[in-house]
Parts: sequence; structure tokens; C-alpha cells
Amino acid sequence: MTAMNRSDRPLLNRRLAEFGTTIFAEMSALAARTGAINLGQGFPDTDGPEEVREAAVRALRDGRGNQYPPGPGVPELREAVAAHQLARYGLSYDPGTEVLVTAGATEAIAAALLALVEPGDEVVALEPYYDSYAASIAMAGGTRVPVTLRPHDGAFRLDLDELRDAVTDRTRLLLLNTPHNPTGTVLTREELAAVAELAVERDLLVVTDEVYEHLVLDGPGHVPLAGLPGMRERTLTISSAGKTFSFTGWKVGWVTGTPALVTAVRSAKQYLTFVASGPFQYAVAEALALPDAYFTDLRESLRTKRDLLVTGLTEAGFGVFRPMGTYFVTTDIRPLGESDGFAFCRALPERAGVVAIPNAVFYDHREAGAPFVRFAFCKRAEILEEAVTRLKRLSS
Repeated sequence: MTAMNRSDRPLLNRRLAEFGTTIFAEMSALAARTGAINLGQGFPDTDGPEEVREAAVRALRDGRGNQYPPGPGVPELREAVAAHQLARYGLSYDPGTEVLVTAGATEAIAAALLALVEPGDEVVALEPYYDSYAASIAMAGGTRVPVTLRPHDGAFRLDLDELRDAVTDRTRLLLLNTPHNPTGTVLTREELAAVAELAVERDLLVVTDEVYEHLVLDGPGHVPLAGLPGMRERTLTISSAGKTFSFTGWKVGWVTGTPALVTAVRSAKQYLTFVASGPFQYAVAEALALPDAYFTDLRESLRTKRDLLVTGLTEAGFGVFRPMGTYFVTTDIRPLGESDGFAFCRALPERAGVVAIPNAVFYDHREAGAPFVRFAFCKRAEILEEAVTRLKRLSS
């Protein structure tokens, strides 16, 4: 028998073998190559508040954060996060032991799963899901168990019976995202109460991704799961500044939870980035203290942009799911005579000069997401208007 040559062994860890280049990199490169309007990747095309940007400049000039910041994050930001959670949701957190600053929400998700999941543990997540969820579960050695949000009456809804059936004796935690990317679904208080009841009954941890908390465009607003009975002690809440303040490149996120949960996540986080975004942390602390008018204006602006894109996509012949939150619109391409979202998105820049994302990349069950395509509306109104004009070519 001939021994296997080490050079014949695949270089990529088998846990990550299924993950290649992200679809966002592929489609953004396609937009750059073709000159198409990029409504694929979710980043704004304008900067956030000038006073927040100036706060970052001031921190740089004053020498705050130019060297390694404290491991848990600068005290000013941890205090601001705690004040935000208390003022907005009535949730009281100790900034010294119950708040941890991370390099964006993506690192927070990875660190949480690496810290809390043992090899073989099952992690239940709502499908479709942000692509880092699957990779982070894989890196932790966990087994992902998707519960699919399904179209119903113009929106994607959670089947609570399916969620309950997905939980087994091997389930370690639920990974929840609301407002939900990519579908724009916002779980109701009643749905969250059912999730909480299940978590308490089965003694589950819950990691909640709430980065779109200020982007609820319809209804009563965001409801944090940690505020429901029995949930504070078992919920790790994740959020970030990028989506709320339109500074996605700063990569400032945070987690809140009990001292035991936060300490566990910090144990993993310290071996990922250790620390990051020093001067920007001071600026985000000031951003979180902006008056209510900022958050109201943000929602109103995005609501107008959403409606513009929803109307245009409908007129172009798409089936459209009007999102309640986030800044993404999911569409059905079957009314256009199409069924393969990957092929459709790869051809769209040449056909119409617009880039979108095939939702199938967010599914384990690729066939369930095959006919759905996501567009981002966090762009200037004139860009959205031009994109809509181009997309109408598809129905002519």
C-alpha cells in the first residue's frame, strides 16, 4: 500500500470545504466589471451622520484608540451600549461584565458559536440565513438544523410547530435573526414568546442577531428576545453600528448577556481579533446617544426607498415580498419565466445593468430558495430610480 503524500491532502479544513468565495464577493466583482448598479451587497452608498464621523476624527487626533483598546471594548462604548439597551428596551446590563465589543456582528456570531458549541451539538437557525452562520457553526464543529421561513400571504413566516419539531436532545442553542436578513420578516411578539417558551422548556441557549433593530419599517418596532420572561439569563444579544449608522467599514459590534455568557464569548473573541476599531469605538459611543429624531428619520428614509424599489420591481414583473424590516427586498423571478436564481443573477448585469443576490446561497435546502432573488434598497434615491428603469427592460 502506498502512503498518501501530504501534498495530496486537501489544504482546506474539511469543516470549511463546502464554503468557497462568498456570493457577495462574486457579485460585487461582477458589478465592477460590467459597470452595473450594485443592489447586491448590503452597504449604503452614502456615509452616516457627519457628527459621528467627526467624533472618529477627533478620537484619532486626540490619540484615543490609536493603540490597543481594552479587550472588552472602551468603557465609553460599553456604557453607551448599556444605556441604549436600558433606554430603548428596559434591559439593564452592567457595562463592566455584561457588554463586550467585537469586530462587527460577524465576529460576535463566530465567537459566540465557537465559545458555546461543542462538536456534535445541534444549532437550530432560521433558513434562509446570513451566510456566516453556516460557516461559524461548521468551524465550531456543530451541526446546523435549518427551520425554513416559507412564503405566506406576501411574507415569509415562521412555522412554530416546525421549530419545535427541530429541537432534539442534541440541540444546544437557537440562532435567531430578527429583523431577518434576507427576507425582511420581523418576528411578532407572539412568535417570540413562543420561541422563549420553547427555549425555557428545553433549556436552550439563544443567540440573537439584532443588527437591524432600528430598521423596523412597519409595525410596533423591534422586540428583543432577552426582554421576555425567562430569557435574559439564556440569551446572548448581538448588534452593531454598521447598519444603524451607515459606517459598515468601521466594524464595531457588541454582545450583551449575563457575565457567564459574555465571559465565554470573550474567551473565544480574544483569539480572533483580540481588539479592533479603537478610535471608531469612541465615535459609536456618541452615535448611540443621538436623539430619537435620527432614528426616526433613518426609518422614514428607508421606508421611502423600500416603497420606491418595491413599486419598481412589481412594475418590472417580479413577484415581490414587501419587507417589514432590514433594507432588503426578496423577489420571486417565476413571474418573469425564470426559476434559477443563480443563473438569473449572473446574467442580470448584462441583461439589465443591475446586480442582485440569489437567495439560494442562504439555504441548506437550495431548491427552496432557487426562485428567489434579493435586492438592497440602502442606496440613494436616484440610484434606485435608475435601477428600476433598467429592470423594466425585463418585462418589455
